[in-house]
Amino acid sequence: MSATVKSFSHHVPWEGLYGFSQAMQVGDTVYISGQLAHDAEGNFVGEGDFDAQVTATLENLDKVLAHFGASRRQVVETTVLVVGLREHFDAAAAAHARYFGDHRPTSTISGVVELALPAQLVEIGAVVRLDIAVS
Repeated sequence: MSATVKSFSHHVPWEGLYGFSQAMQVGDTVYISGQLAHDAEGNFVGEGDFDAQVTATLENLDKVLAHFGASRRQVVETTVLVVGLREHFDAAAAAHARYFGDHRPTSTISGVVELALPAQLVEIGAVVRLDIAVS
């Protein structure tokens, strides 16, 4: 038996240029590409402001979760990429903890030299299990 596959798009230009989906649902698992700080029109937001970027990035993650009818409590893994990790680690950790509350998915945080956009400081990807009961 084959699994049903569904995808999600923010309809931003780089999806077609790079050739990727923001998320793919395969069966009960949703794989979410690294989200970044952009508005609904695809304009980068928060240049030079880590807190603004991480807030917008998590808002975009919420949009993906909503598309699949998922909640934050169904996120089982995150991958967080940060430019200047030593400088931004505490802010990244605090934002992650606030976002998930008492739910604690597995997480990998890595410092990187640069990300796709020149002003980008953070990118967050996730894996979601839709078959987890949410109470």
